[in-house]
Amino acid sequence: MDIEKYISSGILELYVAGLLTEAENKEVSEYAKSHPEIEREIRAIEASVLALSKAASPGLSEKSKLDQLWLKIDGNDKSRVVELRQPRRNWFAYSGWAAAAVLLVGLWWVYNQNQELRTDMQTRVDEVQQLENQIEEARYSLTQTQELFNSLRDKDVTIVPLSGQEVAPDAYARAYWKKDTQQVYIDAQGLPEPPPGMVYQVWSLKLSPLTPTSIGLLDSFATDDNKVFVLENANESEAFGITLEPAGGSETPTLEQLYTLGAVAAS
Repeated sequence: MDIEKYISSGILELYVAGLLTEAENKEVSEYAKSHPEIEREIRAIEASVLALSKAASPGLSEKSKLDQLWLKIDGNDKSRVVELRQPRRNWFAYSGWAAAAVLLVGLWWVYNQNQELRTDMQTRVDEVQQLENQIEEARYSLTQTQELFNSLRDKDVTIVPLSGQEVAPDAYARAYWKKDTQQVYIDAQGLPEPPPGMVYQVWSLKLSPLTPTSIGLLDSFATDDNKVFVLENANESEAFGITLEPAGGSETPTLEQLYTLGAVAAS
């Protein structure tokens, strides 16, 4: 705990003035017990307030005596009563109370300013943290994109265009096959959004005889921004195809739902 910062925050003045909540009063009291510096500061503030009150309002003076009770009796032997002098107003007493009120208002203003400052600082901290998180996410995404580009540009990558078939003539995709790492990058940007409950499934094909082998599902198609998927492929593929299957995939491709197909060029 930063004692100096706590003392300079203005909360001790509000404590002495009785403007804190019960919970805040308890907190200050506990801090005063465990930190002599805080207790000394509270005593000093109390002494200052008492000194100000004594100096500004020393107490009401005695009532002024009457300067004259009776005036001269006139020739008719009638007496008349004179008005009593109005006691002088004790302006020092009034100014003392006014000074105390100003002090309380000032302490309340300091307290409010301190609370607003704390709220504003916390808001700024949250904004900075959010910005740092966004920057970190952007860096991570950029790193992933750079690694992906480097993989696709490798001289040993076999590029296989996949053309649209009867069910979706305008569909297209591309397979980037890295035989050394046994991986296939599927660029599925040209495929339409699959309907609910359906998923795209990628197949490695042997052509003679036709033997399809599933190498994976594009089950995160809807949430993937770049629509590039990395799948494992240890097969001696002669072609690649993508079909639309029920969620979870199928053991064999549904040829009526064959969206794209492409043969591996002979090397």
